Amino acid sequence: MGSFRMFLFCLAAFAGFALAGCLSLPAESLVAKTMDGEVRGKLINNGKVRAFQGIPYAAPPVGGLRWKAPQPVATWKGTLDATMYGHHCAQNHVFDDMVFQDSATPADAGSEDCLYLNVYVPVSKTAKAKLPVMFWIHGGGYSGGASSEPRHNGDFLPLKEIVLVTINYRLGVFGFLALSELAAEPGGFTGNYGLMDMVAALEWVKKNIAGFGGDPNSVTIFGESAGSFAVSTLMAAPSAQGLFHRAIGESGGALNSGVLTVDSIAIVGPKDAAWAKEAGAKTVAELRAMRTDDILAAAAKKDAPQFGPVIDGKFLSEPVLDIYRAGKQAKVPLLAGFNRDEGIFFYEGMTAEKWTAMAVQRYADRADTFLQLYPGSTDAAAARSAADFDGDQFISYSTWNWLEMDRKTGNKNIYRYELDLAAPPSKFHPGSYAFHSDDIEYVFGTLDTRPGAVWRPEDYKLSDQMMSYWTDFAKTGDPNGVDGKGGELPEWPKYGEGDPVLHLDSPITSRPDENRRRYEFWLESDK
Repeated sequence: MGSFRMFLFCLAAFAGFALAGCLSLPAESLVAKTMDGEVRGKLINNGKVRAFQGIPYAAPPVGGLRWKAPQPVATWKGTLDATMYGHHCAQNHVFDDMVFQDSATPADAGSEDCLYLNVYVPVSKTAKAKLPVMFWIHGGGYSGGASSEPRHNGDFLPLKEIVLVTINYRLGVFGFLALSELAAEPGGFTGNYGLMDMVAALEWVKKNIAGFGGDPNSVTIFGESAGSFAVSTLMAAPSAQGLFHRAIGESGGALNSGVLTVDSIAIVGPKDAAWAKEAGAKTVAELRAMRTDDILAAAAKKDAPQFGPVIDGKFLSEPVLDIYRAGKQAKVPLLAGFNRDEGIFFYEGMTAEKWTAMAVQRYADRADTFLQLYPGSTDAAAARSAADFDGDQFISYSTWNWLEMDRKTGNKNIYRYELDLAAPPSKFHPGSYAFHSDDIEYVFGTLDTRPGAVWRPEDYKLSDQMMSYWTDFAKTGDPNGVDGKGGELPEWPKYGEGDPVLHLDSPITSRPDENRRRYEFWLESDK
């Protein structure tokens, strides 16, 4: 960018109150080099952060590349405009609180041309800073979500002196359709395209992030819900090992999970083949010829498969749990946990009488033990136990099992948390709970993007503390350090003897696991 064009850019930045960054920012710092070509970013957060958005990390998976492993990007000449998000991946509507900043209208179902990532760098650091990299994998049940959601904005986390990367990856039927015909193609895979996209994005980081001031030898993968399931799966996937050095999981693990199960191709393949036939396609060629909207409509039908990760014999050759049992997962420091009220929306209408009847019907001779762990002598107690039970079934048990299996096979660098602070009511989340996905805005410092929430001082304080814990862990593998005001963070003990859990609350405390016996009950039920 020439000096006159930079002057014009700064005039525009002045209108957006980013003058301070422009006064000291050389023009070339908004241009970064990648292996595929140069990209030009922009300033955000009043000139404090450089944002490079919509950078392609793989070729558009359209036409003949639909349901194929990600392919290399075509190089470009000149400088690519990286000031806007790439389109979010094609998907049906999943959750009301998912808003996409790349969309012109709320009805936008996305595009198959969506394999883009974003890089956020603090202006205070040079391109040679070698900052730790945090690589975010969004949630949404492997069927929804995108890097352009406001709660994932990169305005604030980089100010903790890290480089942030957020990505899109293929979702639903486009990311996980598993057919034997696809595996039979030359170099073919079946299913797991969304997971392969994540690996391709990590490979892009390894090759290119140094040009943005990041250290390719200090990469932390982190994600929430399906993103957390993905983190645990990438630790088990041979093709991902060596591409990251630390891992953070927020609410979810792909080990003995009641949701987002990872079944074999022998189970998944016939179901997906029946779906394809019902959709009107007799061959893969006919499927690839179908319009995006028609495939989404067929995938939205009530009897359609779930479309998630599969044991395909290539990307995943065996169950994730078996890989951990054998100790073959990536040996990296792990920070993981979940929220207190993961199942709070499932307890509606529960009474003591209904709860006792459910326990007897479901667990028979184990009902007494169940009711000791999930008591229900009053309607209020039954409602709370129903929420705890569904939260354990939904998310908490699988996350605990991930931590346990990683610890049992030798990892001594594990940190476990529970988010307990009940957030104030908001537009999409009535009531005051530490609900599923509640942690995202705290981790990213984006509380003010949640519609309708009236935040309290303790929320902002906890957000800063969580940002500090997460980024300190990304820097050293140890979350302990200082908060945003230079004070010592409450000590976070390793998940070792006594099963200490850090309770993210006001104030933050740590104490032994109070619910271990509940998770052991689930473990015994799985045998």
